Amino acid sequence: MSSSTTTRPTDLTDPAGPADAGDPAAAALRRVRRWLWIFVVCLVLSGLTAFPLESETRWLADFATGPAAPLSEHFPGLLGKLLAVRDGIADTNRRYPFLAYGTDWLAFAHLVIAVAFWGPIQDPVRNVWVIRWAVIACGGIIPLALVCGPLRGIPVYWGFVDMSFGVVGVIPLLIVLRGIREAERHGTAGTAAPAAA
Repeated sequence: MSSSTTTRPTDLTDPAGPADAGDPAAAALRRVRRWLWIFVVCLVLSGLTAFPLESETRWLADFATGPAAPLSEHFPGLLGKLLAVRDGIADTNRRYPFLAYGTDWLAFAHLVIAVAFWGPIQDPVRNVWVIRWAVIACGGIIPLALVCGPLRGIPVYWGFVDMSFGVVGVIPLLIVLRGIREAERHGTAGTAAPAAA
């Protein structure tokens, strides 16, 4: 009775991953999912922090003017801008509270985008288009900051802070795309399984 081996393709669409822990495709997909979770957690935190803007700017101003952080000595212009933002948000919320509804929607949009990554977490290969869309969105932050920032009176240095979100955000996404390509490349390399004689 002779035995032979057949090649079983690696299942790239299985959320649990292949059974063989030594499979390079499975290892790549595990890395992809880890980076996707990091990206999602950052999106959720970014969204949640857009709700309590008045409290956050007040805390930041208190910290910047406190004895532990003498911002006024080293960066008086930055401190002045921070205090103006704090006072502007507080005054707007007091006189025109309905305007804060816009930042509530901004926060909600971050949470909705985070939910969209559930598909890639479950099946990164089939839902790679979501990752590509997110890369385009990160790139879109730069022209938005460059065009709308000056129109709204935003200082140049703060525009660079805003653009950094796109630059930093695209890094895990590019790592994810590379991992997906690696998984696809190894996807046909299967594990040996005994066949019936």
